[in-house]
Amino acid sequence: MSLTQALTSAISGLQANQASLALVSSNVANANTPGYIRKTISQTAMAGSGGGISVNVVGIQREFDQYVQRQLRVESSGAAFADLRAQFYNQIQSLFGTPGASSSLESIYNSFTTALQALSTSPDDGAARSAVIGAAQQLATQLNQMSGRVQSLRATAELGLADSVATANEAMRQIAELNKKIAASSSADGATATMMDQRDRYIDQLAQLMDINVVQGSNNQVTVFTNSGIQLVGNEAAQIAFDARGSMTPASQWSADPSQRSVGTLTLLSPNGGSIDLIQSNAIRSGQIAAYIQMRDHDLVQAQSQLDAIAAGMAAALSNTTTAGSAVTSGAQSGFDIDVSGLSAGNTVTINYTDQLTNTARSITLVRVNDPSALPLSGSAAGTANDKVYGIDFSGGMGSVLAQINQAIASTGLVASNPSGNTLRVLDDGAGNRVDVNGVSKTTTATGLAGGSSELPFFTDGDALYTAAVSAYGAQTVGFAGRITVNSALVADPSQLVAYAAGIAAGDNTRPNFIYEQLTTGTHVFSGNTGIGTAAAPFTGSISTFLRQVINTQGEAANSANSLKQGQDVVMAALEQTFNEGAAVNVDAEMANLITLQNAYAANAQVLSAVKNLFDVLLRM
Repeated sequence: MSLTQALTSAISGLQANQASLALVSSNVANANTPGYIRKTISQTAMAGSGGGISVNVVGIQREFDQYVQRQLRVESSGAAFADLRAQFYNQIQSLFGTPGASSSLESIYNSFTTALQALSTSPDDGAARSAVIGAAQQLATQLNQMSGRVQSLRATAELGLADSVATANEAMRQIAELNKKIAASSSADGATATMMDQRDRYIDQLAQLMDINVVQGSNNQVTVFTNSGIQLVGNEAAQIAFDARGSMTPASQWSADPSQRSVGTLTLLSPNGGSIDLIQSNAIRSGQIAAYIQMRDHDLVQAQSQLDAIAAGMAAALSNTTTAGSAVTSGAQSGFDIDVSGLSAGNTVTINYTDQLTNTARSITLVRVNDPSALPLSGSAAGTANDKVYGIDFSGGMGSVLAQINQAIASTGLVASNPSGNTLRVLDDGAGNRVDVNGVSKTTTATGLAGGSSELPFFTDGDALYTAAVSAYGAQTVGFAGRITVNSALVADPSQLVAYAAGIAAGDNTRPNFIYEQLTTGTHVFSGNTGIGTAAAPFTGSISTFLRQVINTQGEAANSANSLKQGQDVVMAALEQTFNEGAAVNVDAEMANLITLQNAYAANAQVLSAVKNLFDVLLRM
């Protein structure tokens, strides 16, 4: 090897050592910097003329496992989803209260029924009557407050969506900007590796907000998609628009129809001008954004439905009266007559019949509707598999009512008529033997406290009766837990808890027994939209049983959410440890590498010194 070749090799070695020493210094300095990935020098041997060999720095390498990074982002999205849902469910569970605690909904309900039981024993005791009214007011207030807190949690989810969207938009913008800068830079430049670290941090941030798929392209470029295949970032970044609403009520619901929607929706605006509703397309399935949507539009809506079902169940159990029709015949046909006067909006007529072709018992429920714009009734009013529900507009008189009923029952073989006044007659098909009418009944709401029967409007919707009415504004049941109150006339005169008609003795326990039994042992059917039971097989039981089932369901959901969170935390911790083993800076290892580099630097410096001495000798010769 010539002196020139030796000099070239030593200089290239010193340059490589200097670059490595600078990189070690950077690694140590950034050991605690979030998102910093350990870097190393990529070197290659260069053959020169005459057999000389030197070293060349070809780039800076980021040391990490790409497969583990992809898995970490997937699990990061899942962990963010699980963690946020667990936080919400812990608040929901505290809302319903711990079973047995004096402040829990179950305990307050039990205090009410206990007061009723005491009144049944001593109906003439003024203190017992006042205790019932006080316990009922406490129960109504508790339901009002719980409904308000559920809507407050939904409002929190709405605000969380707004914040998450703003963060996601900024992350996508930064990823696109860094993509451009990286494409314009040298792959061997240390600044490029730093920009790639920065881009990864924004991608990781985006992964916590939604489930994403990152595709590596040429020239160190990346393209980011949702897991459902919608592009978020390429050469340009898309933007997510969110039209947050200022208030939240039980009636505030998401809908694909903008005219029906009363909560914010997520619209992806692509750089080419296209748009897509991310909620309607179910494009985001994990991460914080998905968790906020899940809580706002599903889980908390269901919690509200459960509270509304409890409130509606109590009101209807005490105020509804079911009256059976009278059996009639007309030639070969047989059936029942029922007087449909006295029906309030939301009250029903039920037709029970047997389909002889399949020997199947079925029923048809006709719901009085005073607002034609509410028809047809929504899916929430649908019955079970063997029970069909139809809304009947009563605003047009009996002739119109009859025409609508015949249209509803036309496929069954049943025939409806109006023999006189407000009488509805339902007959089978006579000699056809296709269908038999088993019974016709109506359910009406008691309108006064002294109507001559035990039923009474104990709980009201503010100052109005609760009749389960349906209008263009929605069902009266929706949000009823936030409006339920004790009848003001009953508060003013607690003696009405006993006196259901003129001349009833102060010690008569007929009405107190009725109220107590209806709330503790009476059988009621609860809608499947509460998440307890299904539309085809709704939960049937007492209000007390339903209430316990609600509390158990919420407790199980909270436990499940916490278990999922803990499982995700374990997976995340394991993946982070695996990733950091390769990507994180180990200061001890870097210091050991520093010693090696110093020795190499010294060796190259000695070669330079020796070459210099030899050149000096040659010059003196």
